[in-house]
Amino acid sequence: MAASDTERAQQQIDEIEALSSIYGDDWCVVDEDEKIYCIKISDCLDQPKWTLCLQVILPPGYPTAEPPIYQLNAPWLRGQDYTELANSLEEIYLQNLGESILYLWVEKIREVLVEKAQSSDPEPDIRKTTEEVDEDDGDDFLLDYQPTQEDQTKMLSYMTSESQEDEELPPIHHGNPITDRRSTFQAHLAPVVTTRQVKRVLEKLYENKKIASATHNIYAYRIYCEDKQTFLQDCEDDGETAAGGRLLHLMQILNVHNVLVVVSRWYGGILLGPDRFKHINNCARNVLVE
Repeated sequence: MAASDTERAQQQIDEIEALSSIYGDDWCVVDEDEKIYCIKISDCLDQPKWTLCLQVILPPGYPTAEPPIYQLNAPWLRGQDYTELANSLEEIYLQNLGESILYLWVEKIREVLVEKAQSSDPEPDIRKTTEEVDEDDGDDFLLDYQPTQEDQTKMLSYMTSESQEDEELPPIHHGNPITDRRSTFQAHLAPVVTTRQVKRVLEKLYENKKIASATHNIYAYRIYCEDKQTFLQDCEDDGETAAGGRLLHLMQILNVHNVLVVVSRWYGGILLGPDRFKHINNCARNVLVE
């Protein structure tokens, strides 16, 4: 007899509970309602060289009638590496039709990473590859970068800013500008715990004539409300359609909160196409990591 929707939903809940207890901090809930999850997988070394992020969406028919929708994210994962890994996951699904397979997928990926770490493959050069996203990758690039353990530790320092509740203007950090075909992009970041602080930071930035004269000032913020255990988040495109939403999406994937990121763009007269989103996210990512 086919499994009912209720049974499937219960199977998903059981599997998610098990995975979050197995993988601890490496398991991240991106969106509970949409059933989007992210698992950070690395080789088993103390200081992992090879890491990858598996993002999955569990459709209503999973596990009995539909496979999970997934995306493999790692700066070094290209071409044949990607195809081979995707084929392995497909094979696991077909061999275990109707069963919960996420654990098998994660361990298969880990096996591949361990093999890479033990083989003579040179270490992934993250800095180089993240800059070289394929031209037509406009929509996918923002999953390209995965934070390493060290980056996450640095990010945590932004997250413990609860004590700044009564501070009027938080400190503002400015990232390094990126210039491409006469367009310049620069990110600004401030730790925030209230929407009043968001407003204060934006006002302060606009006092700077150069920032005020930017063609677009795109921003996004995420504030974690401890008492309600929910996120207060918003974003603004400022004329650069969809850019604010993508910026917020990047912040969700990097799992940062209590922070406001503003990206100023000065347009230089030459259209950049999807590359503009890459630059917006790259300079935002850099300032977050710094």
